[in-house]
Amino acid sequence: MTEKMSLPPKYDPKSVELDRYKFWLEGKFFEAKADKTKEPYTIVIPPPNVTGRLHLGHAWDTTLQDILTRLKRMQGYDVLWLPGMDHAGIATQAKVEEKLRSEGKTRYDLGREKFLEQAWEWKEEYASHIREQWSKLGLGLDYSRERFTLDDGLSNAVKEVFVKLYEKGLIYRGEYIINWDPATKTALSDIEVIYQDVQGAFYHLNYPLSDGSGYIQVATTRPETMLGDTAVAVHPEDERYKSLIGKTITLPLVGREIPIVADDYVDMDFGSGAVKITPAHDPNDFELGNRHNLERILVMNEDGSMNKNAGKYCCLDRFDCRKQIVKDLQELGVLVKIEEHTHSVGHSERSGAVVEPYLSTQWFVKMQPLAEEAINHQNNDDKVNFVPDRFEKTYLRWMENIRDWCISRQLWWGHRIPAWYHKETGEIFVGVEAPNDIENWNQDNDVLDTWFSSALWPFSTMGWPNTESEDYKRYFPTNVLVTGYDIIFFWVSRMIFQSLEFTGKKPFSDVLIHGLVRDAQGRKMSKSLGNGVDPMDVIDQYGADALRYFLSTGSSPGQDLRFSIEKVEATWNFANKIWNASRFALMNMEDFTIDMVDLSGPKTLADKWILTRLNETIANVTRLADKYEFGEVGRELYNFIWDDLCDWYIEMAKLPLYSDDENAKNTTRSVLAYVLDKTMKMLHPFMPFITEEIWQALPHNGESITISEWPNVEDSLIDTNASNEFKLLVDIIRSVRNIRAEVNTPMSKKIKLAIKAKDENIKEILNRNSGYLEKFCNPSELIIDTKFEITEKSMTSVVTGAELILPLLGLINIDEEIARLEKELAKLNSEVDRVQKKLANQGFVAKAPASVIEEELAKEADYIEKRNTVLQRLEELKQQ
Repeated sequence: MTEKMSLPPKYDPKSVELDRYKFWLEGKFFEAKADKTKEPYTIVIPPPNVTGRLHLGHAWDTTLQDILTRLKRMQGYDVLWLPGMDHAGIATQAKVEEKLRSEGKTRYDLGREKFLEQAWEWKEEYASHIREQWSKLGLGLDYSRERFTLDDGLSNAVKEVFVKLYEKGLIYRGEYIINWDPATKTALSDIEVIYQDVQGAFYHLNYPLSDGSGYIQVATTRPETMLGDTAVAVHPEDERYKSLIGKTITLPLVGREIPIVADDYVDMDFGSGAVKITPAHDPNDFELGNRHNLERILVMNEDGSMNKNAGKYCCLDRFDCRKQIVKDLQELGVLVKIEEHTHSVGHSERSGAVVEPYLSTQWFVKMQPLAEEAINHQNNDDKVNFVPDRFEKTYLRWMENIRDWCISRQLWWGHRIPAWYHKETGEIFVGVEAPNDIENWNQDNDVLDTWFSSALWPFSTMGWPNTESEDYKRYFPTNVLVTGYDIIFFWVSRMIFQSLEFTGKKPFSDVLIHGLVRDAQGRKMSKSLGNGVDPMDVIDQYGADALRYFLSTGSSPGQDLRFSIEKVEATWNFANKIWNASRFALMNMEDFTIDMVDLSGPKTLADKWILTRLNETIANVTRLADKYEFGEVGRELYNFIWDDLCDWYIEMAKLPLYSDDENAKNTTRSVLAYVLDKTMKMLHPFMPFITEEIWQALPHNGESITISEWPNVEDSLIDTNASNEFKLLVDIIRSVRNIRAEVNTPMSKKIKLAIKAKDENIKEILNRNSGYLEKFCNPSELIIDTKFEITEKSMTSVVTGAELILPLLGLINIDEEIARLEKELAKLNSEVDRVQKKLANQGFVAKAPASVIEEELAKEADYIEKRNTVLQRLEELKQQ
């Protein structure tokens, strides 16, 4: 038995959450024990960028993982939730270089080694910020196994994978069109490109045929790239151009003759049906150029300025070059028209620069063999299970249309590519270790794409390539990956094919997909809109438990979540309700201890009902949680705690608790202690702080609720008949309260109540439990029978099994009520008239935002509904 604590009178999340995380860490409750008597359960955290602050999406994602791991730990699993962070190559280097610029330096002033020292210092500072945010969220992470994508173990895994893929011919070095950031001068992965709608233009150009017989019209949004054109393409079946195939045009401004080629890629119904081809500056043109053996002419430098191949435009910025070329083409008469055009343009997520499709020599992974293995794996019984399953199609569609993966980045911070070039022969050496005669070799200056190392995260963190590592043998493959649908392509897919290739196993059994957190209007949160919300600010105001419960129960798998501070506040109110209910129970338990809990004796109908509802809730919560339906779990818990436990049972419990019957008191205390214990355990994965605080104050055994046993259904405590009887009483009490509210008769005023039971069985139930009806309906006279006549004007209500009759004489003064309702009717008529005049005002409707119009329409509907209710009630009363 553990000593109980007391609960302060007021629920204050800050004081509740202040030292609780430290208590959990000091108790080592989150550390995986490798207990062979238990089944392992593993989740690896999606590693956040070490430079960043956690946003609401991170808070949602990690809360879902924390729910799963806390639940499984309580269910008796040997749980490992492994934490870690990503080195975030581009983002971190940009931050460190920004700091150096403020000091008047560049990375080249420091040199690679000194620069990396500064980057590691930056990492250590910001890693502590992330751990602090994890602690505020209450995440049950095993810090004894924390990893970083650049630590020694993971670096060894990265080199091993690179070398093995190279030896199998699945990594190669070659020219390809990549996403290029001219500001940071590095290649970008697709996920690092953010598309924004930009007002641009289509420039329609007449390219003259070299033989002087006419021209062929093309259109482009990037006229500066025409300097690198090496062909014009048309569809082979396009009758307009069949006679021109094989001829040449003379490229304006440049004077270079380029061929007209035929290719099925061209859409003959789009524009003029002829397309300029720039193989060095467009991925589709690159592929077409390969098919036709076209020259690749790069016309830009890495910083986005024009190079020597641009002729007289050399050294101009690409956008300045565009303006000058447009002017020159107009003067030549080649520019036919400029058509305004809004189109989606890629921007670097890190620098904000417009991304340039750019021909570059890079390292690539040959994806087709790896993708085929991953696709085939989804056809067997051991496939990765996507939740919701519709996202499996998203995954497969991307894998089926995958392109080779550019994995090199022009950075210093990251995994340096394990390739060396011989100083004299140019020979390439690829190996885990450097060549023996290292003085004759230069290592590749580039680093690997951050996604390359994070693709190995589920198994590299467990000790791979050492397959004899204890953690690798016990905790890999993992059970669940929790992530957003926006990175299925970039991370989930890569983890799957890398794991299959190098371990022969899938990296995780399930992929639980959640959506994005949007603002209250459904917009994506962004810096430009200024609608972002810092989860730490929400925690400071409402507590981590309120934020966690809102995030985890506000949506179903795969769906987006709209953030609402009002809903977070409502969740705080829920926590406050739980606190106050627990305090009431504890104040009535006095010196009650865990060994005094006894449910074997006589129980009231309310006791039997709440124990039945508790076990129904345990069954539903456990079943729904296993299906990842946390929104439904939240509704089950909310309804049980708020409605059943707080609003009904605790009110009913006051009858025996305030009586002189000590046996009845002890039974009620036992039920309260038992129900609150199981309820706190069910709620704990969602609201860990408040549940630990309350559980410590309740009669209990054990050090912490985090390692207590998950509730199991106790069939012996389920009494369906008693539950149905109690539901009948609740229906009756609720109906009487509704009638009182309808006619403005307070509960304190006694009224006559007659109940016509459907049969003798219902009559016996109601008579046996008349004490509840006397207490909660407050009748001046209670009549229960199967037959009687209504001889006076009354209000009635029908519930399942009975009819309620409440004589009007005791309820209201009819004349006074008619006067009150007529006054209310006049007020409502005025409101309806006001809002309808407002909506009829065309000036208002034309200028007001749509949200304001909707608000006024909602007011109109509400006033009309209330007015109709009042009119109906007046008509009923005047007929009495």
